[in-house]
Amino acid sequence: MNKIIEEIRNAITGPMNEMDIIVDNIVYETEGNYNFLRIELDKVNGIDLDTIVAATDVINPIIDKLDLIDDSYILDIVSKEKGSV
Repeated sequence: MNKIIEEIRNAITGPMNEMDIIVDNIVYETEGNYNFLRIELDKVNGIDLDTIVAATDVINPIIDKLDLIDDSYILDIVSKEKGSV
């Protein structure tokens, strides 16, 4: 899974940098019956909900195109400061 996480990080870091967003952490974890691909983002002076939504709109098609994870999962884009949005 570490190799997959690294490929995802490499694929999304450039587009996020263009939006002045920092990819802080990426984890794949199971909670209950659900798998989550959780991507934690940050930005100088904090990150707001509109920025999280815009980042999700960019990240989601990149991850779909990579198609690296066989299991069903929930893509969870979160703020480093505030947790799930």
